Amino acid sequence: MRHNRKFNHLGRTASHRKAMLANMTISLIMHKRITTTVAKAKALKKYAEPLITKSKQDTTNSRRVVFSYLQDKNAVTELFSVVAEKVGDRPGGYTRIIKTGFRQGDNAPMCFIELVDFDENMAKTAKKAKRTRRSSKKAAAEASAEAPAVEEAPAAETPAETAE
Repeated sequence: MRHNRKFNHLGRTASHRKAMLANMTISLIMHKRITTTVAKAKALKKYAEPLITKSKQDTTNSRRVVFSYLQDKNAVTELFSVVAEKVGDRPGGYTRIIKTGFRQGDNAPMCFIELVDFDENMAKTAKKAKRTRRSSKKAAAEASAEAPAVEEAPAAETPAETAE
């Protein structure tokens, strides 16, 4: 029976799972985005996000705690310098999982997991103001009332017409 076994064991022994998640976390920190299966990405999210939270306090103890999980000096340095700077004001949710389809060989659901603040394409530059239905209708009515009438300019001659 599976009473109180709340996390995905991923079909591996405890030591294999620990090593795999540590390696995947190192790759995520160093490359900012990795491609993997959805099940592994969800397990990685639960493993990596507490370490990123720990990196927001740059103390000797927090570095030692994170190093005990990762066992990679370069990854710890990158985490505490580059990654911690970007996520310093974020209260959580440092990673994003985006599903990409299914793997060719065994049809496993694939995705990529990335650090949220490092994707320029998805980064929000300015937050939109929340609008209710009424306020959006009023704003649309005011915008149409204030907008000046646009006059159509005469069409410019195309090169084919000037050649004749």
